[in-house]
Amino acid sequence: MFSAPSASAASSGTTGADPGRGILRPVAALLVSGLVAAAALVGAGPAAAEDTSRHHGGAAAVLDGLKTFDSAVLRIAGEDGAPARTQELPAGLFEMTVDGGGKLKTYCIDLHNPTQDQAKYLETPWAETSLSGNRNAGKIRWILQHSYPQVDDLAALAEAAGTGPLTERTAAAGTQVAIWRYSDNADVTASDKQAEKLADWLQRSARPEKEPRTSLTLEPAAVSGRAGEPIGPVNVRTAAGQVSVSPPVDAAASGVQVTDKKGTPVTEASDGDQLYFAVPKNTADGTASLSVQATTSVPVGRAFAGTGRTQTQILAGSSESTVSARATATWAETGAAPAVTARKNCAKGGVDVTAANRGDEPFTFELAGEEHTVAAGETSTVTVPVAEDQAYDFTITGPAGFSRTFTGMLDCATSGSVLEQESEEAGGAGNDVGTQSAERSLPATTGAATSGLEGDLAATGGSSATPMLAAVAIGLLVVGGGAVFALRRKKPHTDGE
Repeated sequence: MFSAPSASAASSGTTGADPGRGILRPVAALLVSGLVAAAALVGAGPAAAEDTSRHHGGAAAVLDGLKTFDSAVLRIAGEDGAPARTQELPAGLFEMTVDGGGKLKTYCIDLHNPTQDQAKYLETPWAETSLSGNRNAGKIRWILQHSYPQVDDLAALAEAAGTGPLTERTAAAGTQVAIWRYSDNADVTASDKQAEKLADWLQRSARPEKEPRTSLTLEPAAVSGRAGEPIGPVNVRTAAGQVSVSPPVDAAASGVQVTDKKGTPVTEASDGDQLYFAVPKNTADGTASLSVQATTSVPVGRAFAGTGRTQTQILAGSSESTVSARATATWAETGAAPAVTARKNCAKGGVDVTAANRGDEPFTFELAGEEHTVAAGETSTVTVPVAEDQAYDFTITGPAGFSRTFTGMLDCATSGSVLEQESEEAGGAGNDVGTQSAERSLPATTGAATSGLEGDLAATGGSSATPMLAAVAIGLLVVGGGAVFALRRKKPHTDGE
């Protein structure tokens, strides 16, 4: 059974006018964009609901907001000979709280998309984000490794870059600006002169780096076979030294164990180890899951994608954090024995659904309105087309009550690049819609930054902009209320008023 992809709910915004410099200049635009965001949020339904079914493993976290930042200026090219426009916006470090414990610091790699306050994020391979088709993705990782907060000696960073004195805020802003130039191909400059010099130095110096390895994942995430025979292998991929292995929750009752290749039960594993499900012979057809968990620093440069419509982020630093992964086994005495997984395929613009059949009869299922059959002992992959920024939700059923549901959102490009492509296909210059997208961006929630973190995550101080943001928020409400009042005063009276 397949449910057609549904449109995702729009979210409240983040990137917008900077709270420290000239924030009142674009008040009218911010007021309108805030109302648009609020209206969109009211319409948010199940499509925006939190989901982790597509999580391949690693860290899962909640966005705490933009914490250490200064301002930058985005230049937006005019259309049909119109002059270029500029927009002031905050640029700097976000923070996230990891499920199970830990803190992350991230930069945005999706400039034109807004963020959702307290949005849920999952560690995600580059191939499933806007970095997939970005030939400069490796340079972004170089920037992360050679700038703040990885280099927390600001004097040394300033000397290397030839900038003059840097603060945490200007160092974060300069780093974010350099990243945006590669992640979004944006014409953006830092407002602070030293931050701009840092951005220029980072952009010039950046060299391609490989994608960092996952903090933790299991491959494949689903296996199948016969009871009485080892079912697997499930390969452990991790940057952690060691991970704990937890058997199925009902292992004592069912007799299902997690073992190594020799059949010895295991409770710990390392990178490259292979795990198997040992299901006692004559066990009724069914399924079971194992989970692995570790505490480690997530590698710098790992991408984090939201489970709903929100800015994609890239990791700049991690404390010791909880990471986990899960794999499922299905077994059947006779007939088909399916194992089904799903993974976003940004190169093809859809979701790859892979079905492996380790039974002795064909496995037939319906997907995207078509019937598919996987012969015994074979594996088949079907790519389900999904539009950019659209939610998907489909369920695959099989014998013995087999059922797998996959939901998520395809977010494979920056909003600007998608909108420009759509505009070019329509014969336009490709800037107008992108401009509207940028104007809808509002600052994320800000507050005191967390300090005293361990691992490779440098500590930061509190943001002095918080009171100003509160004052600006109140000011916007007052301006908005005044605007509504003025409109009501000017409206002609009609009968019944």
